[in-house]
Amino acid sequence: MELIQQSITEILLLLFLIVTFLQSGIDKVTDWKGNLSFIRGHFKDSPLKNSVPFLLAIILVMELLAGALMFVGIFHLSTTGNHNIALIGAELSAVTLIFLLIGQRLAKDYAGAMTLAVYFIIAILAVYLLNR
Repeated sequence: MELIQQSITEILLLLFLIVTFLQSGIDKVTDWKGNLSFIRGHFKDSPLKNSVPFLLAIILVMELLAGALMFVGIFHLSTTGNHNIALIGAELSAVTLIFLLIGQRLAKDYAGAMTLAVYFIIAILAVYLLNR
């Protein structure tokens, strides 16, 4: 219990990111066709329009992997105090958000790109706290 209290800020940030990334990844798995259709329309006028299925699959893998690493990382952080797995998950979530930001900017969805900044700040805060 003491380890949880010592790392409560990091754990709460990780839980937020886990919900964000696992929900997004699971949604892509359970509704691949719907997501693919939406993303194709979103990127119809961008240089990425011919690569949408491949890029969506990459984002899916990154989201699920980041979420899983952070989930396992919370367990390690809570039981052993080891933060390495959680840190890798948080770093991967930040990289995933950068990839998503690139896509939003190329699609000229500036409002969507702006909303990613909030998630990125949370991810960077988690990386910072887990890295100290």
